[in-house]
Amino acid sequence: MADTQALDEAVRFTSELIRIDTTNHGGGEGNERPAAEYAAGLLAEAGIEAAVLESAPGRANVVARIEGTGAGADGALLVHGHLDVVPAQAEDWSVHPFSGEVRDGVVWGRGAIDMKSTVAMVLATVRSWSREGVRPARDIVLALTADEEDSAAYGSGFLADRHPGLFHDCTEGISESGGFTFHAGPGKRIYPVAAGERGTAWLKLTADGTAGHGSKVNRTNAVTRLASAVGRIGEHHWPVRITPTVRAALTELAALYGVEPDFTDVDGLLTKLGTAAALVEPVIRNSANPTMLDAGYKINVIPGHAIAHVDGRVLPGGEEEFAATMDELTGPDVRWEYHHREIPLEAPVDSPVFAAMREALVHFDPGAHVVPFVMGGGTDAKQFSRLGITGYGFSPLRLPEGFDYAGMYHGVDERVPVDGLHFGVRVLDRFLLGAHTPATGGER
Repeated sequence: MADTQALDEAVRFTSELIRIDTTNHGGGEGNERPAAEYAAGLLAEAGIEAAVLESAPGRANVVARIEGTGAGADGALLVHGHLDVVPAQAEDWSVHPFSGEVRDGVVWGRGAIDMKSTVAMVLATVRSWSREGVRPARDIVLALTADEEDSAAYGSGFLADRHPGLFHDCTEGISESGGFTFHAGPGKRIYPVAAGERGTAWLKLTADGTAGHGSKVNRTNAVTRLASAVGRIGEHHWPVRITPTVRAALTELAALYGVEPDFTDVDGLLTKLGTAAALVEPVIRNSANPTMLDAGYKINVIPGHAIAHVDGRVLPGGEEEFAATMDELTGPDVRWEYHHREIPLEAPVDSPVFAAMREALVHFDPGAHVVPFVMGGGTDAKQFSRLGITGYGFSPLRLPEGFDYAGMYHGVDERVPVDGLHFGVRVLDRFLLGAHTPATGGER
């Protein structure tokens, strides 16, 4: 069991990490170095050697290895989290977003959920092992990354491309967006653990036309052509596609609600799952949402070019359908290209690692219902998958009813309960020390 100091440190480290402004403005503008040095210093205090690896000035990553006992373990486990955060406007918040204020049992600030709290819990957990003189069954590789909130080029992409040897024996990895409490009705506490991610398909659309005076008829107006394509994309209704992980999620949720999992009418099935449908509904289809427009420079001038950007997300196995649909929706007058592209992921839900995550959650919340799910967005697991590492989302938090976990991501007044952090440390401690390895099992 994690000691009291580890619980206190998880809260303190979360607060102190929030105070380090690591805003990622995109386009290469960011500075994770102070947070990387802070984390490396905490590891060094516990006798854990950590390398700070810069991909560009200020864009720093931390990698450390904790040697395991090797008792019945195959390969190392990667535990990764990102140090950067999205921007926050202080005037919109109840507290300053970089204050790290602890008030009424809650830690406030940008990164409290996404994902400095997880980094803090991991740091607190591994430091406790040094104090107690214990080691995990398998090697643990820690990677704290830059640039996850943009393209990951300065973070996990850099590490996978330039330092693959640091991860040579990692077989599985865990990171954000899984193991949190989802309240789905009286007595129904669901803990979704991510075993898949939709792929990223950020698109640039370009329409060409004939430039001219705004007062004249123009049948080849680039803005009109682009607007038509954007409208078609925004209104398109994508067909249902059930991946193996989503099928597993629907099967377990249906059992919890006592209904038959009818996969011939998935929309109908979702209506029977109440609020729990929110865990599945975003990931039964591909999606494409227009997000940016850029055209023209003067109100009475018809421009010769117009540009739009679209945030596309693609299910495992859905890449060809997505591309063919974009060809159809954009039509002959608009061309599209990938601005940024990352593959979808899927991980087995019948693996020993998934079973161990389930066991650790249920151990500390016997009423927990652990189900697999697919993340609608993406994480650094995509980059690490290039190295053959199977990724799961597991950053455990016990949350009270009414806590809008999903709304905290990139939202105003982001915060995390202290009690949730304590729970997360206990669960991570049990899982990481090797409860999934039969040769080491048992409670500490």
